[in-house]
Amino acid sequence: MHSDVRWRLCWENELQLADHVELSDFFRKTYGRTNASNAKPFEGGRSWAGARPEVRAIGYDAHGIAAHIGILRRFIKVGEVDLLVAELGLYGVRPDLEGLGISFSMRFVYPVLQQLGVPFAFGTVRHALRNHVERFCRGGLATMLSGIPVRSTHPEVYPDLPPTRLEDVLVLVTPIGRPMSEWPSGTLIDRNGPEL
Repeated sequence: MHSDVRWRLCWENELQLADHVELSDFFRKTYGRTNASNAKPFEGGRSWAGARPEVRAIGYDAHGIAAHIGILRRFIKVGEVDLLVAELGLYGVRPDLEGLGISFSMRFVYPVLQQLGVPFAFGTVRHALRNHVERFCRGGLATMLSGIPVRSTHPEVYPDLPPTRLEDVLVLVTPIGRPMSEWPSGTLIDRNGPEL
């Protein structure tokens, strides 16, 4: 872990306008590196892309925001089973800190997830990030599942698109209040809302 990073845990309603503007800038720079369209949702001081987080863990260093992860409790459907999870999303690490082990600082959120009383944490990532997220799976922190499509709603209504989308993504599951053996089997995960 990069020792100069300080973590701040805050509920969404504790963020001030200046916080949203700083986060918006962080996400535009972090996500925009892969594709300019990935930065677009964060224009105008908006610090979320789909669903808004309930809780945020924000890492700071002398240069500003170093890392971020958002948390949202929600029910998803795995196969036919309704399941309460803490969805993890809006994950980002400032480019100059990638590879320095800061991703392991995300362990900071584990006690928060326990306090939220959820059986599992759940998140999705693109296949291109497989090598990056495999680090979380070492040592049993998370389990990576593939081959299970995830259905979500679009964050906005578009007249030329259906209201939902089905994605082939990697699913990350972290057992919090129940063991991984109790994660339901299913051939589809329905998020029933926009991704975090």
